[in-house]
Amino acid sequence: MTAIPSTSAVWHASPTLELLNSLSGGSLIGHLGIEFTEIGADSLTARMPVDERTRQPLGLLHGGASVALAETLASWAATLTIDPDRSACVGIEINANHLRPVRDGWVTGVVRPVMQGRSTQVWEIRITDDAGRLVGVSRCTIGIVASR
Repeated sequence: MTAIPSTSAVWHASPTLELLNSLSGGSLIGHLGIEFTEIGADSLTARMPVDERTRQPLGLLHGGASVALAETLASWAATLTIDPDRSACVGIEINANHLRPVRDGWVTGVVRPVMQGRSTQVWEIRITDDAGRLVGVSRCTIGIVASR
């Protein structure tokens, strides 16, 4: 089991990869085959297959699938930084630059915080292919709102 280190300055909670993957399974995240693979001191990593679920008609990784991976990472990362009894995270904006086509294999996304404020967080997501080449960069803004 990979848990978030207790000395981390970024994370509020200490979930495991197994918990993140099980909570994501019945959603879009699971349907796209996204799997969380690593929790670092200030990063979260997931991978997604490039297959019939994530390709566009010309056989390339669909840009929307890349954005889904990026937003999944940013949303989960932001959620792990807050006290869920007091706050919730909502997506405000995401952008993506698609830099290199991918036809098969896996893409891996790593999210890290750019800014963590009381009401807004900004996260950067870098997506690479199996050879470690950069295929996309996204930035996602998350709003922190009071829980109901």
